[in-house]
Amino acid sequence: MSDLTLWTVIISLGVGSFFLRFSFLGLVGDRPLPPWLLRHLRYTAVAILPAMVTPLVAFSNEAGTGPEPGRLLAALVAVGVGMKTKNVLASIGSGAVVLTLYILVMG
Repeated sequence: MSDLTLWTVIISLGVGSFFLRFSFLGLVGDRPLPPWLLRHLRYTAVAILPAMVTPLVAFSNEAGTGPEPGRLLAALVAVGVGMKTKNVLASIGSGAVVLTLYILVMG
């Protein structure tokens, strides 16, 4: 990929991101949103973290064909702790500790 292509993609994504945010905040920001939209927006933050982590767990080996046991174990522990405690930081921390211990023990 050439430098020109890379910078074109970066700038285009930045401009697109700005217009997406502006369309929501700048054009609609001073009006109340309907209750059905507010209800759906509540789940946006909950969906972001799993959407970022799932590909890292599901395609974590060198070939990108399946999960590594350590990452899968850490993800399962994080999900279990999150369901039990309803605490995001405890969930993230437990997954990080399990993954770190797995890497230290298994090499």
